[in-house]
Amino acid sequence: MSELGMTREEREAFLAEVHVGVVAIAEEGRAPLTVPVWYAYEPGGEIRFVTGPNSRKGILLKKVTRASLCVQTETAPYKYVSVEGPASVGPVKDFERDVRGIAHRYLGPEIGEMYLAGTAEDREKHGEVLVTIRPQRWYCVDYGKKAW
Repeated sequence: MSELGMTREEREAFLAEVHVGVVAIAEEGRAPLTVPVWYAYEPGGEIRFVTGPNSRKGILLKKVTRASLCVQTETAPYKYVSVEGPASVGPVKDFERDVRGIAHRYLGPEIGEMYLAGTAEDREKHGEVLVTIRPQRWYCVDYGKKAW
């Protein structure tokens, strides 16, 4: 581990914090699709996020078997965690955990409920799928460890 690297515990704790993630998905004949996502993660587990089955990322994730996710701080001293691993797409089986839980994680209960109400018709019309990424490779940097 370099002087700026993170231990397993540090990187998993950082990934479990609330950050907007940027998911990267391979796309044949083009650069990878990279888009922001709200996600959930608990140390030792899988990254989870929800998307529309007919969204560009939903369609691409049905075709590929791997994806990457990067999260970072927005203020100095900067740190980031990038993970790559097997990705899978399936039905949303636990609405409370995977839809309401993630909305509340990012917006809080009151605004999260407003968001859910405002997007309910779209979810009903188009559906949702749960995407999981199992972190397999990690690349992490914590510039706060540098003695400038």
